[in-house]
Amino acid sequence: MNIQDPVDRLVHPSPLPDAAERVATLTQRVRRALEYLGANLPNWVPPRAGIDHDVAIVGGGQTGVAIAFALRKAGIANFSVIDKAAESQEGVWRTCARMRTLRSPKHLPGPELGFDSLTLRAWYEAKYGEQAYADILRCGTILWADYVSWFRAATGIEVRNGTALESIEPQSGSFLLNLRTGGKPHRETTRKIVLATGMVGSGAPNIPETIAGLPKEKWIHTDDVFDLSAYKGMSIGVLGAASSAFDAAATAIELGARDAHLFVRHSELTRITRIKAMSYPGVLNHFHEFSDHDRWGLMRYFLQRSSGPIAETVQRATRFPNFHLHFNAPWDTARMEGEAIIVEAAGKRFAFDRLIAGTGYRVDMSARPELSNIVGEIALWRDRYTPPEEAKNETLARYPYLGKGFEFLEKRPGAAPYLRNIHCMNNAALLSFGRAVGEITSIGHSVPRLVDRIGADFVVDDRLAHFARMRAFNEPDL
Repeated sequence: MNIQDPVDRLVHPSPLPDAAERVATLTQRVRRALEYLGANLPNWVPPRAGIDHDVAIVGGGQTGVAIAFALRKAGIANFSVIDKAAESQEGVWRTCARMRTLRSPKHLPGPELGFDSLTLRAWYEAKYGEQAYADILRCGTILWADYVSWFRAATGIEVRNGTALESIEPQSGSFLLNLRTGGKPHRETTRKIVLATGMVGSGAPNIPETIAGLPKEKWIHTDDVFDLSAYKGMSIGVLGAASSAFDAAATAIELGARDAHLFVRHSELTRITRIKAMSYPGVLNHFHEFSDHDRWGLMRYFLQRSSGPIAETVQRATRFPNFHLHFNAPWDTARMEGEAIIVEAAGKRFAFDRLIAGTGYRVDMSARPELSNIVGEIALWRDRYTPPEEAKNETLARYPYLGKGFEFLEKRPGAAPYLRNIHCMNNAALLSFGRAVGEITSIGHSVPRLVDRIGADFVVDDRLAHFARMRAFNEPDL
């Protein structure tokens, strides 16, 4: 069977002969534009003794880099971006993202924040040509990773790779960060923390009980960084019906798996991803202005069914004769019999060599080790809102209840005032702000709001220093 797909040539285009020169020219244009528009403002935040950083951004992927860029534009320059991954491995794009293209259309605004020469289109056309850009509906996954790396270089944003945040210790007016770089622990101080830690940064991968009790070497979650070529010649069982599950199954077959069986608990795939209804500026910008009752009710409606797979992902898997799709087939049990994994579903018995859980993530602040010192003080939705009996939802109740600048709030008023200086810019902001913060769709709406809040806090907290600075102004015009 010929398994070539028209998408293949679009996700692996050939660079133009003069691509390096064209991209270098674009980079120079970016830097001149930033200079002309005064986007590299001098730092206006008064220094404080004993403070290493005014803002520590945890996560150097697309959101963390966009936040750093926006802070510098706003004249808040004493920040540091850290990421535990090696350079170019930030985020998911080169590690556990197994889709060939992004799931969002190419035209959506991203981290460029209004600078046309920083857009995906500008970079893509410079490297691959105008026609190549016109031919795609969605950008190739690895090409998006390349674009984010270029964005970071073009804007001069530095990321301290290989640096992990292990814990946070509140101090008077600041935080002590316990970090680890190259296996060596060290400490730094900061006034504010931004958690730009993606989907898993809001809790942990969601592992169903039927899988969790099996030996770990027998299964992976789609969030795991794992080379699926290790499953060559094996029969694979996949649980889940969103795009990540289909992509994992297809990747396993492409890399030589004997077959892959994907199990869906419903009678058909989700054809309409309801939450996409929020993809317009009025709601993206202002969802947080709705009442708690309205936000809870809307999100409960949106999440009654998980997001569905996009058409290209389904087509990628179903083109293989050794891919099998099972509807109305939730797993009743999964157990070991010798070296085989026996799954019982829909009244049938299946034997697999390995399993893949494409079962999403659970929001759970207590699962984050870096928050272990403070998690008991963070207000959750269950602490601030009691829904009607018929609308109760334990999943939603675990989300943190965030302030209007994505900041954590106190569970007990006055017990942890430092929480207003920790900003949650990951998937845990979903219930408070509507769309998953960290997605490409949300960057242009969430990042400016965050940076505006950070700037406002610094001005008010340092008001005496600003009053003195303004009163001391004595530069004559004549």
